[in-house]
Parts: sequence; C-alpha cells; structure tokens
Amino acid sequence: MESLIMYSAFNGLIVGIFYALMALGLSLILGLNGVINFAHGTFMALGGYLAFTIEPYVGFWGSLILAPFGAVVLGLLVERILIRPLYGRDPLFSLLLTFGLAMIMEDLIRTIWGSVGQPFVLPNYLNTPLSASLFFLTGYRLVLIAITILVTGALFAVLRYTRIGIRIRAGNADLETISAMGVNIFFLRAANFGIGIFLAGLAGILAAGQLGLSPSIGSSLIMPSFVAIIVGGVGSLIGSVLGGLIIGIASGITAAFFPVAQEVVIYVIMAVVLVLRPRGLLGQEGLFE
Repeated sequence: MESLIMYSAFNGLIVGIFYALMALGLSLILGLNGVINFAHGTFMALGGYLAFTIEPYVGFWGSLILAPFGAVVLGLLVERILIRPLYGRDPLFSLLLTFGLAMIMEDLIRTIWGSVGQPFVLPNYLNTPLSASLFFLTGYRLVLIAITILVTGALFAVLRYTRIGIRIRAGNADLETISAMGVNIFFLRAANFGIGIFLAGLAGILAAGQLGLSPSIGSSLIMPSFVAIIVGGVGSLIGSVLGGLIIGIASGITAAFFPVAQEVVIYVIMAVVLVLRPRGLLGQEGLFE
C-alpha cells in the first residue's frame, strides 16, 4: 500500500510540475498583460513539436534549450499583431481571440506534424530507473524536477533583482504610474508575454518526454493549469506553483484508488478552496472577497 501511494504521489508530482510551469506563464501574462491566454496550451504543444523536429540535429539537450525560444518568437509575433491592439479593452476580447487562436494553432500542428501522436526520444541513460525498488524514479524524472526548480528559481531571481523584473512587478501593481515615469509599457508587456510563452514551451518539451507528443497535449493541461492559479491564488506566482503541485499530487493519488475521479478531484479542490478562502491559498487579499 505504501509503495502504491508513493508511486501514485510521485506520478502526480511530475504532472503537477507541468501544471505549475503552465500556471506560472499564465499568471505572468494575466497579471501584466491582462490576457486570459487560452492559446497557452498550444504554445506548449508547439514547444514540444519544435523540439521533436530539431532533436535529430542538435540532440536532446540542444532541443531543450532552443525549442522554447522558437515558441517565444511566434508568441511575440502574436502579441505584437493580435493582442497588443486589444490592451485596455474588455478582457473578453482577448479571451475570445486566444480561444480561437488555440483552435487554429492546434489544427496547424495537426497539418504540419500529423494527428497521430509522436514518441519523443530520450537518451537511454535518462530512461534508466535508479533502483529496482524505486522503479518509477528515473534519471529523466530527476532531471525534470531539477530543471523546473532551476527555471523557477531563475524566474523569481529575474523578477526580484533585474531592472526589467522590477518593472514587471511594478506594472502588476500600477501600470499607469510606471508608464507616466517613462517606462515603455509596450516593450514591458511584450517581454512579459515572451517569458510566459517560454515557460509554456519548456513545459511542452518536458511533458513530451514523459507523456509523449500529440496535438492536444496542451489543451488537456490548460484547464488544470487555470485551476492551479485559482487554488494558489490569482496574482501570486508562488501560489500558482503551489496550486499546480497540490492538484497534481491529489490527482495522482486519486487515480490509484478511484480512477474515475482522477479529473474530478481537481475541481473539487478548487471548489473547496473557493468556499473556504475565495482569494486562493496565497492570493491577494480583497481581490475576490
């Protein structure tokens, strides 16, 4: 029983990491850009497919580094051409835009790479279990956890100690004031959007190595990622990470005992949190209360 719980919890932790990375990017874009980015999942899928395409030429580690930037390039074009004209307007416009964009991008992925899932090949040394008793603990999963910790730590360091990070945080608090101080808010929003898309692309590559590639890989993870933001608290990046890990582990453990409730438990947790603490675990006080 203990082994089953440990196995299920660890599987849930891995999926929770994908939720956390997605939620981080979504929360960044929502905070400064004011955009509920329903296309985030397809940018995630795009990152995975770009890595799949270039991996034979640059190897796994090269694709892991380069592919997210490919997703960022497309993300910046989308922000500049489609999303920027909607800043300052009703958020419903950007929501509908990104929802439609998600469907278009997913169909384009199917057209380019096919609708059949693709295996994402990992180096053999990463697929080897560390021991017979901990067969679920592979080198790749440890690398996945290490990369996530490193990237998340780097993001918080950028937001805390760099000029652009400080401006992003200030813009979340009062965009009009920093605009009046001479900060180029269009550049700031574009940079912030690019960081969010980078996290989505990275999540897509890491998830492809664990779950395999399919055009709908992002759409299957996007709603739980929004739930992670709500559970952790809208406006809190740490809360987004915490929310993603909580619902991932809870879903993993539930899958071991009540498989039919694996997805339901995510929304049950959200409902309980909203009833007991409407702002989420670490959300801004008074935001929804």
